[in-house]
Amino acid sequence: MLVQAAMALWRTKGYATTTVADICTAAGVSKALFYFYFPRKEDVLFELGVLSTQSAHRTIHALLKKPYEIESVVSAALTAFERSMARNPRELIIETILEGYRHEHRIMADGSPPDVDADMFTELFTRARSDGKLPGTVDTAHLAYLAQTMVSEGARHWAAGAFGSRSFAEVVTADICTLVNGYTARRPHVEFRDRP
Repeated sequence: MLVQAAMALWRTKGYATTTVADICTAAGVSKALFYFYFPRKEDVLFELGVLSTQSAHRTIHALLKKPYEIESVVSAALTAFERSMARNPRELIIETILEGYRHEHRIMADGSPPDVDADMFTELFTRARSDGKLPGTVDTAHLAYLAQTMVSEGARHWAAGAFGSRSFAEVVTADICTLVNGYTARRPHVEFRDRP
């Protein structure tokens, strides 16, 4: 209820001018209940990002139940993610991405484990590695982290209008597939030596 009320207000009033009191009034709950679930208004924003990521992950999970190609799965997930983003003001998308970065930095500073709810790609890359679509040496957790970073940066740039007429899904799918292809073509062990 709180997330839905906040979203409705942010779409009409804007993110910056909406207060916790506004959200509580729209949801029909007390501030105490709000603060039971969310320490700050920004945490509702982070929850919105998590919900979008989980929706894209559900798309990936469903597609992995049948024969698949990595690129088509990434494209389908990012198309679903783009549809979710398109329902919101672009300012809100940028704020959501920035709050995601702040949340990640707080977690890293605390030494807490990564937020598994914000992971879109680990299942896909782990499955692809076990199916031989990625080399067995690929660190799937790191690859998933890099791909998720491309999604965040892509969403921020898309919301700012940097892609012109190209869709978010088109651009970011190409970026992620370039990354995956680089991992696939990479030699298993490369030593980097200092130049004399």
